Amino acid sequence: MTRFDDLAAFAAVVRAGSFTRAAAQLQVSQSALSQTVRSLERRLDLKLLNRTTRSVSTTEAGERLFLAVGPRFADIEAELAVLGEMRGKPAGTVRITATDHAVRTLVWPRLLPWLAMYPDIKLEISSDNRFTDIVAERFDIGVRLGGDVAKDMIAVRMAPDMRIAVVGAPDYFARHPPPATPQDLAAHDCITLRLPTHSGLLHWEFRHREKNMNVQVSGRLTFNASDLIVGACIAGQGLAWVPSDLVRDHIKSGRLLSVLGDWAVTYVNTG
Repeated sequence: MTRFDDLAAFAAVVRAGSFTRAAAQLQVSQSALSQTVRSLERRLDLKLLNRTTRSVSTTEAGERLFLAVGPRFADIEAELAVLGEMRGKPAGTVRITATDHAVRTLVWPRLLPWLAMYPDIKLEISSDNRFTDIVAERFDIGVRLGGDVAKDMIAVRMAPDMRIAVVGAPDYFARHPPPATPQDLAAHDCITLRLPTHSGLLHWEFRHREKNMNVQVSGRLTFNASDLIVGACIAGQGLAWVPSDLVRDHIKSGRLLSVLGDWAVTYVNTG
């Protein structure tokens, strides 16, 4: 591999016009600097500098070499100075992947006041319902529900457990009796969520007295976003299985009614 320390030493001597001044700038002895430049001349088999007791000047070969490498070393030194200014100062781009709901309720509310504190940080937020491979797709942070974490990755709790509710509009329940158990959902029009991964539909999960149940529901409507599901549910088009905080205000106002509360499942929010 080509060495560059002798080239940098040579460029410093030419810029300073003196071995003495260049040695002081580089904080090395004059004899050591002179030996470094002589080693470069031997390596190239070219005389690069004309030395007298009072001055140093470049030969034709030395002038050509300095014109080639001098600006490059100056650019490198300038870039290193910029990097030095970044030391201890948060900067760069942070890429985050999370579901729509997590972005709206967890990620964005926390990031908004934080942005003003770190103006040199850029954020890229990808919101969808895929189970993204954080490493393969070069994300820095992934927000997940539950404890599904890839090997060698670290997860921390970001918020209290999230409860999932089954809800329907009063108009819907005027036409259909409320389900008493998850099995009763087979007779109901359930509004489903399409997952980007493998184009599958999200199964509805329940838990009752330490018993877990995974139900594959069906219905006339399928969306790929929770807010669309909630809108269709309010319109009386079917039942929805969504985070309870997404429909809390609708339940309080009476626009939606919650059912199967004894079977509600909760998830841990991790990032």
